[in-house]
Amino acid sequence: MSISQENAPIYEALMEFEKKRIVPFDVPGHKRGRGNPELVKLLGEKCVKLDVNSMKPLDNLCHPVSVIREAEELAAEAFGAAHAFLMVGGTTSAVQAMVLSCVKRGDKIILPRNVHRSVMGALVLCGAIPVYVDPACDERLGIPLGMRVSDVENAIKANPDAKAILVNNPTYYGICSDICTIVKMAHDNGMLCLADEAHGTHLYFGENLPVSAMAAGADIAAVSMHKSGGSLTQSSILLTGPNVSEGYVRQIINLTQTTSGSYLLMASLDISRRNLALRGKESFAEVVRLAEYARKEINDIEGYYAFSKELVNNDSVFDFDVTKLAVNTWDIGLAGIEVYDLLRDEYDIQVEFGDLDNLLAYISIGDRPREIERLVSALAEIKRRFGKENKNGLMRQEYIDPEVAVSPQVAFYAEKESLPLEETEGRICSEFVMCYPPGIPILAPGERITKEILDYIKYAKEKGCSMTGPEDADITKLNVLKTEK
Repeated sequence: MSISQENAPIYEALMEFEKKRIVPFDVPGHKRGRGNPELVKLLGEKCVKLDVNSMKPLDNLCHPVSVIREAEELAAEAFGAAHAFLMVGGTTSAVQAMVLSCVKRGDKIILPRNVHRSVMGALVLCGAIPVYVDPACDERLGIPLGMRVSDVENAIKANPDAKAILVNNPTYYGICSDICTIVKMAHDNGMLCLADEAHGTHLYFGENLPVSAMAAGADIAAVSMHKSGGSLTQSSILLTGPNVSEGYVRQIINLTQTTSGSYLLMASLDISRRNLALRGKESFAEVVRLAEYARKEINDIEGYYAFSKELVNNDSVFDFDVTKLAVNTWDIGLAGIEVYDLLRDEYDIQVEFGDLDNLLAYISIGDRPREIERLVSALAEIKRRFGKENKNGLMRQEYIDPEVAVSPQVAFYAEKESLPLEETEGRICSEFVMCYPPGIPILAPGERITKEILDYIKYAKEKGCSMTGPEDADITKLNVLKTEK
């Protein structure tokens, strides 16, 4: 039987399976919900009945040969890739599989420092050495921008033995580097080009949006379908180009991904791919329309700045993803995280994240005009009720250049000691510190702790940023490398 983008093989197999009323003497132990009625009440009978284990009619995620294989082939076709892997450990597992497929202990990888924690985690696991291309910073917005081509070129010249270059496409804030040129530079120098496309699913299906990684010729891309693609949380897709071994990548994935893949997650990927392949162009045109309308309305409220393509300079901002509704709050005298908290606590609106200067409202295929109007109205009222003329209490968010002393893996596994935060200046950190979201480390293992970084951490804590990473959950202490006596 030939299959087309109108098919959803995993979903269709599940529907056939449900009709057969098979008696389960396998896992999961709730046995279609009979053993856990409270779970059925929470999720519904349909959902729990489809929470099944791998079996011949439903294929196996670790070694797919039938319906999962067909779903991956359809995904590859839809995304313009040589192969696609369904991932059920989130885009974190996809990013880590991507990195682990390309570099090993001692290999160099060129990357921007404003990468997600999953990239740094992969370096801890494999022992590769990061070569950072420090992104420019927009001083008004306090956000890191993209990688300048000239800086990537310099990094390649200084590290001709590097194995790969990693690009954010786009960043959380919608900033895009010149990925087409970076791909060519990588290939011309015998390197692979990897793309973290956690926030770029829509680039494959929308029109007049920045170029996708596969269209740019990248070798591997990690795509977060559950963010802008509409699948269930924790479902993702890893895409590979023709120069990457499908079998080897599968081996790497199977090192860490579960052997009990969730059919709820896989079916959601299958259905969402079909939806985007058939209706993505129209859906994302509406997303763009809503985001642009919201941006205009917010910019009409004096004090907010919802930025867009005016940032494009064909260098550190090569392109901009207009679906990203990021709003700078500096001129109303409130930190982005403060507005984030007010929206939730006072107006029952949950935006994606707030940092020191900005907030991000994620606009997707599930949004409607009425929600946009509610957000705009709430922002106007927050300015009126809580805005401040005096900005003296605010700290400008800025990108802090890291000082890398040892590799992330060496630092993470080294002998360490725990010190009060204020006593760690000058020492080498052995753990992560980050605000999540967006999950970009303020400190990563192997980096030297400076007064500037400590001031930033203290201020972010005071403002209510959600800080994660360290062994000490309150971040009153940090683990640092032991010094020789």
